[in-house]
This record gives sequence, C-alpha cells and structure tokens, in this order.
Amino acid sequence: MGGIRRRDLSRELDGAVARFREWRRGRQPGTRIPDGLWALAVRLADSQGLNRTAKSLGLDYNALKKRVARQNGGVRANAGRAATSTFVEVTPVVSVSRECVIERECRDGARMRIQLQGYDAADVVELGCRLWNGE
Repeated sequence: MGGIRRRDLSRELDGAVARFREWRRGRQPGTRIPDGLWALAVRLADSQGLNRTAKSLGLDYNALKKRVARQNGGVRANAGRAATSTFVEVTPVVSVSRECVIERECRDGARMRIQLQGYDAADVVELGCRLWNGE
C-alpha cells in the first residue's frame, strides 16, 4: 500500500483495497481490471481524492483520472460536490502596498533617487522614459 497507513484509510477505501488485492491474487497475467473494480475506484476518487485512491489501490493516476473525467462528463474529481456551481466574486482582504524606488546616476556623479508609493504603472513608465532621455 505504499506510504499510506491502513489506519488512515476510510472503511470504504479499505474494503476496496482488499477487493483489488483479492482480484490481483487470482488474476491471469495481462488481464485487465474488471469494469466493476474500475467503477468502484472512480466512485472512491470522487470522495477520497484521485491521488489517495490511486496510491491505495495501486492504480495508475492518469488512467484513473481519465476514467473519472469520462464518468463525470469532463469534470475533475473533487472539483465540487454540489450539483451546480455558481460564480462567486472574491474581494481581496489584504491591501497591496505599491512602492517603487528609481535611482539615476549621471556620468558627472550627480545622483537622483525617487521613491514612489501608491503609483500608477503608466506614470512610472513615463517617468522612466523622461529620466532616460535626460528631460
């Protein structure tokens, strides 16, 4: 079972691990996983997550992901538990302080340092162009 401890698995996932183990013991080499076991894995991926399910059941992550997408009509596993989704606008809570320091030194040794706070990017570009051109 790799790096996942048995006690961390849900009962349902633990039961699926046992079913896959039993199937692997009795299968002929080269036999494909039965559709019933794949269906179980897809259902578990929706509730337990793709990575956890793939690792626990010893499945290829990408193969399981494709089956989940096919089953869910192209929607990823765990993309949302609700039947419908709605748009929610999120307003940032943290304010970002914009600060910029421009320094210029001429060949004759003259120096200029400008520190801007709460600036508009277009203004900084204009200021930079003027300083560069010596205006």
